[in-house]
Amino acid sequence: MFSGKQTKPTFKSYLPPLQTDLKKSPQLPIKKLEAKLLPGEIVVNEANFVRKCIGADSGQDDLWGKLVCTNFKVSFISHNSLPQQRFQCTHRLLGEHDIPLACVEQVVTVNDVKGKQKILGSNQKLKFNPTELILYCKDFRIIRFRFDEAGPESAKKVCLAIAHYSHPADPQLLFGFEYVGKRYHGSAGERVNGVDPGGGLQTPLFDCSSDWDREIKRTGASEWRVCTINQGYFISPSLPEFFVVPVSLADQDLKQYACCFYSQRIPLWCWNHPSGSALVRMSNISDPQQQRKVEQRISSAITKSHPLRSDVFKSDLDKNLPNIQDIQAALLKLRQICVIESFEESEEKWLSSLESSRWMEYVRTFLRHAVEVVYMLESRHVSVILLEKEDRDLSCVISSLVQLMCDPHCRSLHGFQALIQKEWVMAGHRFLDRCNHLKKSDKEELWNQYPAAFEFTEVYLTVLGDSMWVPVFSTFLFNCPRQRAEHSRDFASSKSIHLGQDQALRFPPVWDWSQQFSLKDQTLFNNPLYVGKIATCLQNGTVKTFTHRRSKKNYSSTVRGLPSLMRNGSLGPNDTLTRRNSLVLRLRSDLSQVREQPETPSERFVRDFFSRAVDLQGLLLPQLLPSHLSVWKLYFLRWVPEAQIPHGGPVTAFHKLSVLTDEIEMLQNQLRQYKGAAGTANTSHAEHSKMYFKATSTPQQCPAPPEYLSSSFPFSPVGNLCRPGILGTPLSKFLNGAKIWLSTETLANETI
Repeated sequence: MFSGKQTKPTFKSYLPPLQTDLKKSPQLPIKKLEAKLLPGEIVVNEANFVRKCIGADSGQDDLWGKLVCTNFKVSFISHNSLPQQRFQCTHRLLGEHDIPLACVEQVVTVNDVKGKQKILGSNQKLKFNPTELILYCKDFRIIRFRFDEAGPESAKKVCLAIAHYSHPADPQLLFGFEYVGKRYHGSAGERVNGVDPGGGLQTPLFDCSSDWDREIKRTGASEWRVCTINQGYFISPSLPEFFVVPVSLADQDLKQYACCFYSQRIPLWCWNHPSGSALVRMSNISDPQQQRKVEQRISSAITKSHPLRSDVFKSDLDKNLPNIQDIQAALLKLRQICVIESFEESEEKWLSSLESSRWMEYVRTFLRHAVEVVYMLESRHVSVILLEKEDRDLSCVISSLVQLMCDPHCRSLHGFQALIQKEWVMAGHRFLDRCNHLKKSDKEELWNQYPAAFEFTEVYLTVLGDSMWVPVFSTFLFNCPRQRAEHSRDFASSKSIHLGQDQALRFPPVWDWSQQFSLKDQTLFNNPLYVGKIATCLQNGTVKTFTHRRSKKNYSSTVRGLPSLMRNGSLGPNDTLTRRNSLVLRLRSDLSQVREQPETPSERFVRDFFSRAVDLQGLLLPQLLPSHLSVWKLYFLRWVPEAQIPHGGPVTAFHKLSVLTDEIEMLQNQLRQYKGAAGTANTSHAEHSKMYFKATSTPQQCPAPPEYLSSSFPFSPVGNLCRPGILGTPLSKFLNGAKIWLSTETLANETI
């Protein structure tokens, strides 16, 4: 009945066999999760089996790993990290899931079971075991961690450590001091490996008289000189040691007048117009009895510095601009509507919420006032004094905007860095207080005020905003140069660091980008549409020069997202209405503009500017109607993928459209090769010279998920997106007829 030959089984199981003996199953090597530490960085506390929330609804996209708090950052290390994107920018000091402690604004702990929630401050106690940690960041991120599988005590300790170290009580507890002491100074006072922080830097720091001399020569301010009376900060504690004053003002007079100004902040020269008009900033005079005498003496000296001996126009910023408290309130409201969870569902109320925050109104007010100052310098040829009570906030904004509009050098990479260094860092803007780096007892400080000043310098300011929260650089750490020098000396003395010839620890400046990015990644700072004074091209063996002019039919728009046919705030005949989720502010015609009031000289100046062809290396003015302003999506909404979709629409449809468009492009290439139109085309070259993304892999590569980029590329890595959504590549240029997009490899091969 049964044959002796064993029959071959015909049933095939597609399920893995059950593991009956776990001891005999092969054990995969477990990689030990350790945080990468910088010099001077130590691990304070850590928790294992922590889940980082990537998707809000389901946990299928979440990551498991270890949460580590150091004296520098909050680091999350995971085995199953997100796939590395081909065009992802890599930071040399921070990992993909790292958050600098200086970037943490608020630490919130939650217990789902007990229904409790608490905002943790420095040196506070936590009476319940947290099941969730929420980090609200100063760059508008919201990072969530779950402790469902972590030990309750380790979860509590790591939360308390993050709250404590994110807001230290003393500036010397900021990580930058430990880093610089270990990185650049040896025990005997010698420089480690001969490293000079900021060596070979092209951006002037304006901490020596030679930098100011070069700026005077660049702007042609022949009737101005470098003043050295504040060396050692003898006159004013918040002014730099070197600054520029009129030639006709003697040092003895400046010393005599200094006590009449708030904080002894005597007038500072900012910039000179080619006509000879000067831009000067000055604090208010605190002594009423000496006010008229001192004002006349200062105005007379500025008048003598003008070749035409023109009068001086005084602009009172405290009267004409919103105060710091109003700006803070508007920014807090804007922050609340920019971190909403369900962006699509609440979009109908989003624009009204944006309007009620008054943020765009304040941005427009700053731009309009800057244009009025430009009118006085450019058309009236008079010098302008910017008056502010303490000359440390509003003056920084207006003086920077004026120079950006008037001076093309300030719109270049090194020129813009020099502008920030001169008008903000060395002029004594309170970065330590305004950025909320330290623990505050009973009041909040305004942080991140800079979007109001530079609303139209997108990509570079986004990187600069990230670097503000990396405390290894001293540029945005202190309230003034004197504070930086004093704390550096005190820290070196307490740690027995021999400084040698240096008077204080030398922090690396933020402008040394090689410490954060490779040369290839630094090319992403370059604006591909930027045109210098002369653009040359070699064509048919001859050098041709192209000048970029604009016809009268085109209207300048220094802010983004507006159609070219927009005229005076109204839509053109070919413009379509905005679809759902679009953040372009399409307002009705501003009825306030339709009035019988006569046109002011500054309004006529702006109208004449837009009626003629504009030299890109000359004056640049913004449109000032409310409908011309749009939200800075790249900054405020960089962590909301849905907001990056051109002209609105659901993110899933945009994802499908991206894949479909790329597949059509590849099919067209194959069809051209089949017909012989392209000959033996090089497929690898086509990949590099067409779109940024691909739908499938090449035959030589293993199948991999396609690479998608948002318009916030490369400064919003996937690992920091803590909300569901798919990153898609903007297709507006391609769908409008563009045939070739430069790839990142092509851009990286260009000279910096």
